Amino acid sequence: MDEGLSPGNARFFARSGPHTLAMIAAATGCDASVGEILIFGLASLEDAGPDQISYSATTRHTTLLERTKAGAVIVLPGLRVPEGSVALVSSAPIVTWARVAALFHPVPAVRAGVHPTACIASDAMVDDSVEVSAHAVIGARAEIGPHCLIGPGATIGEGVVMGPDCRIGSQATITHSILGARVYIYPGARVGQEGFGFDMTGTGFVTIPQLGGVILGDDVEVGANSTIDRGALRDTVIGSGTRLDNLVQVAHNVRIGRSCAIAAQCGIAGSVEIGDFVVMGGQSAIAPHVTIGSKSRIGAQAGVMSDIKEGAIVVGSPARRRNDFFREIATLKKLTRR
Repeated sequence: MDEGLSPGNARFFARSGPHTLAMIAAATGCDASVGEILIFGLASLEDAGPDQISYSATTRHTTLLERTKAGAVIVLPGLRVPEGSVALVSSAPIVTWARVAALFHPVPAVRAGVHPTACIASDAMVDDSVEVSAHAVIGARAEIGPHCLIGPGATIGEGVVMGPDCRIGSQATITHSILGARVYIYPGARVGQEGFGFDMTGTGFVTIPQLGGVILGDDVEVGANSTIDRGALRDTVIGSGTRLDNLVQVAHNVRIGRSCAIAAQCGIAGSVEIGDFVVMGGQSAIAPHVTIGSKSRIGAQAGVMSDIKEGAIVVGSPARRRNDFFREIATLKKLTRR
């Protein structure tokens, strides 16, 4: 097939609408000069038609904005839209766009019930509003809060506690963990498995029992195929609002603060402490027992081997302040010129 999929294709995504611009403006807090225009869906600036809405989050999209045929466009203050389009002015167009997308494509509701092939321990406490999918397993003494969704083939281990409105993706496993509200664990993720703990003797390795757990705060998201090891003697903790991308490794005893963003293929070694609102670029790594200050930023592929102060921006391996790194690169280029 040569044709691509349209945004929010009904084959894969729940849809609502059409919605009037007045309804969209009310849902997003924007003003619309023409309120009765019907909008049927979303599209990019270059692909949108008169019955669709798009957005422009930067002044760099000026050319696309000038040529768009969208019926409405979410734009920054001061930007103008072509004749025939209606501007929805927002100081945070991406946030506004997210709300519009959620209006047209709401998350599918949980359908209460247990699939006949699911296996639930007799002493597990599963709220009647929970959806348990095919071949899911819920272990002894587990507690599953209201409106949770347990995906196909997912395993919830013994004693695990899940707050309300959690969603566990297909084939994910959760053990030795306590989850807050609205936690999303994406397919294939592993939470609570034994950490990488051992010591060397004259005859080989001795495994150190990992006796802690994992605590995930409210609104945490764990990307597909990511892994979070349980603690050795104290818990591995991830603060509320933090988001892990796919393929992220969090080792035992790690403590991550609130609203951090950790990109794909990052590795966080044991007993690292990360403050609030920290951003880690893809494939960056942190050595054991390092402390990362709040609001700091770690560049992609950086190797952090020592503590980072609050608000610092570091790149490179070994990681150092961004300005120092680029000054070194410039000096090296000068030295190697012929």
